[in-house]
Amino acid sequence: SAMEKDSRPLWDNQMQFFLACVSYAVGLGNVWRFPYLCQMHGGGGFLIPYLVMLVVEGIPLFYMELAVGQQMRLGSIGAWRAINPYLGGVGIASVVTSIYLSMYYNVINAWAFWYLFHSFQTVLPWAECPVNRNLTGYVEECERSSATEYFWYRETLNITSSMDETGNVHMGQALCLLLAWLVVYLCIVRGTESTGKVVYFTATFPYLVLIIYLIRGVTLHGAINGVKYMFTPKLEQLANPMTWINAATQIFFSLGLGFGSLIAFASYNQPNNNFERQAIAVSIINSGTSIFASLVTFAIYGFKATCNYERCLDRMILLLLNTFDMEEDSIKPENLDYWKIELNTTYPDKFASISSRLEVCSLEAELDMAVEGTGLAFIVYSEAIKNMGLPQFWSVLYFSMLLMLGIGSMLGNVAAVITPLRDWDFLSKRVKKETVNGLVCLFCGVTSLVFTVQSGNYWFAIFNEYAATFSLLFIVLIEILSVCYIYGLKRFEKDIEVMIGHRPHWYWKISWAAVSPVLIVALFVFYIANYIMGGTPTYQAWDGNRGETVTKEYPVYAQVFIGILLVSSMSCVPLVALVTLIKKKSSKAKETTVSPATT
Repeated sequence: SAMEKDSRPLWDNQMQFFLACVSYAVGLGNVWRFPYLCQMHGGGGFLIPYLVMLVVEGIPLFYMELAVGQQMRLGSIGAWRAINPYLGGVGIASVVTSIYLSMYYNVINAWAFWYLFHSFQTVLPWAECPVNRNLTGYVEECERSSATEYFWYRETLNITSSMDETGNVHMGQALCLLLAWLVVYLCIVRGTESTGKVVYFTATFPYLVLIIYLIRGVTLHGAINGVKYMFTPKLEQLANPMTWINAATQIFFSLGLGFGSLIAFASYNQPNNNFERQAIAVSIINSGTSIFASLVTFAIYGFKATCNYERCLDRMILLLLNTFDMEEDSIKPENLDYWKIELNTTYPDKFASISSRLEVCSLEAELDMAVEGTGLAFIVYSEAIKNMGLPQFWSVLYFSMLLMLGIGSMLGNVAAVITPLRDWDFLSKRVKKETVNGLVCLFCGVTSLVFTVQSGNYWFAIFNEYAATFSLLFIVLIEILSVCYIYGLKRFEKDIEVMIGHRPHWYWKISWAAVSPVLIVALFVFYIANYIMGGTPTYQAWDGNRGETVTKEYPVYAQVFIGILLVSSMSCVPLVALVTLIKKKSSKAKETTVSPATT
């Protein structure tokens, strides 16, 4: 009602809303997903499809969700129900997806807390392998892998060798997770009053850290190798359909479309707020941050790759010097290949005896090793940090940045759940908002403890891969078709004109009515085909005996769970529409029955 809309809490100013959107959109995906895609799809050449998808897909859909939220001044459930009673399921699907995301996303913040707390040591615990119980050498599992991998898989996760082994709860991780949820609760305890103040820090601090890291990164030994690698385009990748599909997907998920968070944030705006400029600005800032973060990441990549390459050369030189009793300075990196050929020709039998220990040292191969997600954030960066001067300082700075990125995104994820609940009269009139916010955080926090068992990382991978892929594409497709063809594009134009003073440009209308739906359908079909043709889904399990990850097939119960995860949120749309239809028919039948008696 108009009275309820007038009493709705508002942002203190437009800057709070703008920063909330920036803090939500700019997240961990900008730091650990985009650089990986650049590396996999031709360096700087990937920017071409990425920027094209930003213009034809990202900005128009971001604009649309902000417009819906500001016009309806309701959370996702209420907003779509206001557009059409049969569309309430779209909002519920968004809430379910946001609950899934909140459950596993905050685990990343728990890991960041864990690494942050371990950064205050004289020697970083992932810099050296721990000694064994007999104090006679290093732990074998660590020697077989590396100090950074050992700290991640054994100390941080204490991971089992497969999903079939559940293991015990990692108490350190459980405490860090509860702390992460406590921090989120304190940030959203009073709704926009507290969130509006927190975003000033969560939206700006990561940029400060990235600038500092860029200055430090470009001065690192070998950093220029990584930067050159990033900006050397492999244009043949433009002919690869996967390059375009991954660019579209990255834009789609990076902006946080379909979760209901943008609708929730926009619902607290003044009715005449100019969301058009904000949609364009936030989208450009988000993509600019991805490119900026990639520059930092590739500088770190170059440093790490150069260090690994030089260590490999040193090992080979030492092996040849010791085996053939040569003078210390006779073999150098620049003449190593010459001496390999010479020694193999002169002493073939002796050379054959060490052939199994010889490695091919290649800087290009080191740079080609693409790593994404947790592998990039907690292994690659950690390995680079330990080789820097004052590693404790750089570690604290880096993991503090991860925390701010993660918490900023969590504010949007939780808002997508809380706002529709607060719109429900039963709760808003009977329960204080602090209590509702606390119950949501408590529910998500308790259920997310499943990720702190020793096999929890395998379940984390399932949620990360399947909880918000098909469902978000489906949700946004229904959203855009509903706005254009159920609510009506002309009616939507008039609403926008009332809010910002002018009708949307033809570019927006063409994008909403044709380009974006076709693109989303293509993505949706691709995902379904890829899932069906991909065979049995697999995961990466840690083999402590070999000191490396191995590929295993998901067990049957995990595959069933994946299916439930995929269907659970999408099924809300047809189910709610069906229930609404039955209720309408039932009420009409009652009216028909009552009318003759009344007469």
